Amino acid sequence: MGTLELRERNNWQTNSGPKGLAGAAEHKLFQAFKKAFKNTDYEITEHPKELKHLYDSFELSKEVLEQIFTPSDEAMQKAKRLGWGVSPDFAIKNKKTGKILFGEIKRQDGWVEGKEPSAGRGNAHERMCKLFSPGLIKAYREHSGINDLEILPFWIVLEGDITRDPKRNREIAFWFDSYTKNFFMWRPNMTDKDLIHFFYQNLKPYLD
Repeated sequence: MGTLELRERNNWQTNSGPKGLAGAAEHKLFQAFKKAFKNTDYEITEHPKELKHLYDSFELSKEVLEQIFTPSDEAMQKAKRLGWGVSPDFAIKNKKTGKILFGEIKRQDGWVEGKEPSAGRGNAHERMCKLFSPGLIKAYREHSGINDLEILPFWIVLEGDITRDPKRNREIAFWFDSYTKNFFMWRPNMTDKDLIHFFYQNLKPYLD
């Protein structure tokens, strides 16, 4: 890979990573909801810990255990303290009902005016697909208290050029199928009010 290609890849990783614009998008979302929830029954927390140790005590079969690496008890405990689980970007909680909506914000580039189709590269949106796995959906429902089957127990907010990319919009809408309330394209022409309005119209009723 040439020097120019490496520089372009590093720039993309910086802008898309947690220390770049993705982190800024997350902060923007958090501040918007924190302001909207002032003096209400709702609260938003960053990086909730409820699911941090989700896999720690999951029991593997004897057959599997015999075929994998077995660390010492001390090493295992040290590793587990870091958390074997998932860490959503945020959680919105109804303090009266105790119900929680876990959420993630994904910022990614995309194919828009003046760019080539390759501008839509990146896998931030693909990393959310783990949430569709049977095990995580079950765990999210148990911890969130959201058991209504017409809704998924998580919310994805997407930001950046991906929200206007013709391929990615089709791809993501296809993944979610009829669960249109569970993702939001926070497009550049939108404000905090659009984000808050979407939540109140589509997701708040499931926390009441």
